[in-house]
Amino acid sequence: MKTEFDRAYVTAHGKVAVLTLNHPEAMNAAGVKLVKGAYAALNFVEDPKNGFRAMVLTGEGRGFCSGANLAERGTGEDPGVGHALENTYHPFLRKLRDLPIPFVTAVNGAAAGVGMSIALMGDLVVASKSAYFLQAFTRIGLVPDGGSTWLLPRLIGLARAKELSLLAERLPAEKAVDWGLINRVVGENELMEEALKLANQLAEGPASLAITRSLYWQSPLNSYEEQLDLERISQERAGKTEDFREGVSAFLQKRQAKFAGK
Repeated sequence: MKTEFDRAYVTAHGKVAVLTLNHPEAMNAAGVKLVKGAYAALNFVEDPKNGFRAMVLTGEGRGFCSGANLAERGTGEDPGVGHALENTYHPFLRKLRDLPIPFVTAVNGAAAGVGMSIALMGDLVVASKSAYFLQAFTRIGLVPDGGSTWLLPRLIGLARAKELSLLAERLPAEKAVDWGLINRVVGENELMEEALKLANQLAEGPASLAITRSLYWQSPLNSYEEQLDLERISQERAGKTEDFREGVSAFLQKRQAKFAGK
């Protein structure tokens, strides 16, 4: 089943939704239309009635996302850089952060500019061998955005983060995995197979996966004591789920747990 949105679409693979950015003629450049369409697609994915328990985010064609759509500059679609960030891009990034299900990013080709930020929002990031990451902002006289100045120092350290942003050099996928920026690199023809494999594994997991991803997003903002307290609160939530009861029963009965995501 395929559900279409403006420059994005969702296909159902059992309990896994695949959200595809769909503007291949512009290498899925993240213009206002595409981001709003992808936001609407996320609303569809997280709707409980659709039954999705994990997601894969990828791009149509030969690139994941080539950055902001510069062709919209100077047109009626261009509301100004800062305005577009606050009213279009930031709500989309926050929605990815707060998604109630875990998701995998499948990076095919370029993930540049804000496209790199979007790619790194995944709980797990898988890239093809030909994929690369690029902080392209310096090339057009802008500063990094999309949360990259928050994400990158925490993922790879300040020195490497500044190097990527100031020099605007391509970071090949295999180097990205060596740096700990992403999780896996696979062959071109294996990308979606690997991403779906991981997403299906997540989709069979307990409801606590959503709580876990929230804990990691909040961790950099908290002191050790604050995070201990947040873990306590989160554990209380997890301990009230049906999946916790199933997990304990399965453990005691020495069988594989069958989680329902509840």
